[in-house]
Amino acid sequence: MPEVDRAAAGRAAIAARRARAAVKDAVHRRERRALDVAETAWGDASTPEGTLRVRELLQSIPGMGPTRVARAMDELGIADAKRVGGLGARQREKLRAWLESREGGPHVRSRLVVLAGPTAVGKGTVSSYIRENYPEVLLSVSATTRPPRPGEVDGRHYYFVDDETFDRMIEQGEFLEYATVHNASRYGTPRPPIDAALATGRSVLLEIDLQGARAVKKAMPEALLVFLLPPTWEELVRRLTGRGTESAAEQARRLETAKVELAAQDEFDVKIVNHDVGRAAQEVVELLAVPGTPSARTRS
Repeated sequence: MPEVDRAAAGRAAIAARRARAAVKDAVHRRERRALDVAETAWGDASTPEGTLRVRELLQSIPGMGPTRVARAMDELGIADAKRVGGLGARQREKLRAWLESREGGPHVRSRLVVLAGPTAVGKGTVSSYIRENYPEVLLSVSATTRPPRPGEVDGRHYYFVDDETFDRMIEQGEFLEYATVHNASRYGTPRPPIDAALATGRSVLLEIDLQGARAVKKAMPEALLVFLLPPTWEELVRRLTGRGTESAAEQARRLETAKVELAAQDEFDVKIVNHDVGRAAQEVVELLAVPGTPSARTRS
């Protein structure tokens, strides 16, 4: 190939990659629906939409991480290297139905996901990881009467209030749920911010204790309950004793509570084993955009 032709081909390849990247970015920003991209590809396979790999299209959908994309590709029977414009008639219909069931409208349907689990399992750590790495996820902020731990910021990690303020919030019906935890401090979930977010199509993640999760399920049956499990009981003990935020007596009391909490795991829709914080966080984020209520399952 002459030098000038190679240069032109190189420029064309770069332009094509940029065009495909722009398509993926538009889907990720919810400026375009994945289904609209697919329909464009099937109208003309030579377009950026048509030359986009199906795997890349699915990965650009908010909430679709590698694990869920791999599962979807397997369910659809589409090879990893297949391009959207190159799908056969049957594969197109299967992908169209899958995208319609998922998107259904101009946006992914909003959902309240409730993350609970035994003490020291890492709920707060997973939530913090999501807060830092998935800014599109809205985390509900609970109110509590306990004092802040080192590094916790009022209004970001919790609303730290006194008992008088907490009582007033109860009287005014501001809580989705509230409870006394570990026979000591009280925790409550302000409902107005959650209702407002769901009404605008945003999904919400709520990190909460077992009592609160049960109360939320009664108040909002459509919420998806996720139980975070430790890899082993020994690892849970190590995490609790290693963080050094409680006295020996408090640690013993929390471990007894953890045994009771672990026994309730089958009440939850999804169980995720917290081997690795980043992986567990990704699994939780993927659930925030999934329509329908899945049967109980464990992810590890």
